[in-house]
Amino acid sequence: MPNTFSKLYIHHVSAVKYRQALILPSFEEELYKYIEGIIKNLGQTPLQVNGMPDHIHIAARLRPDMAPATFVQKVKANSSKWINDQGFLPQRFNWQTGGGTFSVSRTHVDALRHYIKNQKAHHAKKSFRKEYLDILRRNETEPDPAYLPDFFED
Repeated sequence: MPNTFSKLYIHHVSAVKYRQALILPSFEEELYKYIEGIIKNLGQTPLQVNGMPDHIHIAARLRPDMAPATFVQKVKANSSKWINDQGFLPQRFNWQTGGGTFSVSRTHVDALRHYIKNQKAHHAKKSFRKEYLDILRRNETEPDPAYLPDFFED
């Protein structure tokens, strides 16, 4: 569209299916770089990708022609296929269905990037369950147990 301008920033959180700790140190950096490549190939802008063995966080800027749900579906499908094709794991890798995707103000992008970059230090103090529920509440989303990731024991 001529004369159209937009900057849509999102924060997405996805858990590994059954919250298995399958994102191993041996390939996690390669995975995050691969996800950044997927985002670029979709014509979008990766801002920060990082996570823990059982979940990831993605900060990205989306163009208006890419729906957030389509973006997430393509990132998850392509990254799980890549993990399986590389043979990093003895079992099949899958992401849990769903996840959380939230809009982010431009004024909060730097803080979000810092937050995502420092996941390991952050999770030394806070469980994924607490983190996820806090993100939902900060975004004024009342947690519906039917749609929460599998938390099991933290």
